[in-house]
Amino acid sequence: MRIEKLPVAVIGGGPVGLAAAAHLTKRGIPFVLFEAGESVGQNFLSWGHVRVFSPWRYNIDKAAEELLKETDWTAPEKDDLPTGKELVEQYFRPLSKHPKIQSGIFLNTKVVSIGRKGMDKMKTWGRDELPFVIKVEQEGTIKYVEARAIIDSSGTWNQPNPLGSGGVFAEGEEELKDHIFYGIPNVKNGALNRYKNKNVLVVGGGHSSINSLLDLADVQKDYPDTRLNWVLRKENLDLVYGGKEDDALEARGALGIRIEQLVNGGRLNVYTPFRILKLNQGANGIDISGELDGTEKVIRDVDEIISNTGSRPDLDMIREIRIDLDASLESVFDLAELIDPNIHSCGTVRPHGEKELRHPEKDFYIVGSKSYGRAPTFLMATGYEQVRSIVAHLDGDFEAAARVELDLPETGVCSSNLGDTGGVACCGPAKEESVGTENVVACCS
Repeated sequence: MRIEKLPVAVIGGGPVGLAAAAHLTKRGIPFVLFEAGESVGQNFLSWGHVRVFSPWRYNIDKAAEELLKETDWTAPEKDDLPTGKELVEQYFRPLSKHPKIQSGIFLNTKVVSIGRKGMDKMKTWGRDELPFVIKVEQEGTIKYVEARAIIDSSGTWNQPNPLGSGGVFAEGEEELKDHIFYGIPNVKNGALNRYKNKNVLVVGGGHSSINSLLDLADVQKDYPDTRLNWVLRKENLDLVYGGKEDDALEARGALGIRIEQLVNGGRLNVYTPFRILKLNQGANGIDISGELDGTEKVIRDVDEIISNTGSRPDLDMIREIRIDLDASLESVFDLAELIDPNIHSCGTVRPHGEKELRHPEKDFYIVGSKSYGRAPTFLMATGYEQVRSIVAHLDGDFEAAARVELDLPETGVCSSNLGDTGGVACCGPAKEESVGTENVVACCS
């Protein structure tokens, strides 16, 4: 089969992957979409109880909305704040079941590797004229699929950063993984028995850790034997609290006020700056050894650990693809200057498209949160603009590919679970973010 007749392969069934499918459908380009989970938006369901900062108006791709309006879909209120579960049930699944899209989506299908047909990474002659070959595992069976182009939107959610200092696993961390939850557990409902009346340690300095602690504090009210500990790497907790009453964004300020009240209320032990080096199973729980402000310290008898230390991209499946990544962020190289969290919050990242996302491997693109590597400032709406531009380029519409069609408020629209605070909040200046440790949930693909 001629390469131009092959489908475009989309990796990942999150919001950006589904948006790519919508844009490909609108342009009449055949596609296949591989999702490792049993549902589109599978990663979102793992934090389905979390309400995001970004209202619906920024969470729905325009091409996807046009397709959904062809069906009996009921559009959500544009200014409402959805939970992860609501995003899946009210948007991702209805889109995936659209008659023009459904047949191209393959669930329970994990991509094992991607390469050029018959060529390893070193061979060049005739490379661009060969199709991509995708090795997938589908319900225990290995299959090979050819494609003319690849849009990798597999995200970073399943690649959490370790607890250990320096970005590596702490000694004993992997052996004690059954007592560590990487992410935001639903501590007040499905995971209540795991945490009530336990000695719990939360690691991380961003919104995700704050949300975990505030939920645990609610559990502590009903189960007073619950003990709470918080490990951060920050030198100053004021950076976590933010502007509080003076914050221009009321909900973000309210979040800072609530966590400061918890800290000052004496019901939470705070260790900062603390660098974890070793986890050891003691007689009465896990002993966590490290350095507290440069001095050796052991936090003893911990029952459960919640890790909110951010995530990183999985690069194993594209080992035979010629990619160009930034050495520090592991982002697409040309994005690094635009998204560096030491300089930018999500609200100051300029729109970008196909040109910035190109790799040495022709017609291979990394999009969504994976394109940002370890940077925590990704927005779903940014991902929608990425795939709109890429699909236009693949269709030969170079003018549309070069055009900028992203419209966001200057402060951005990042995510966090507001609990009972209500309202909308956004990313603040980079200095108020937890650089390298924040888990910006709703912004992931």
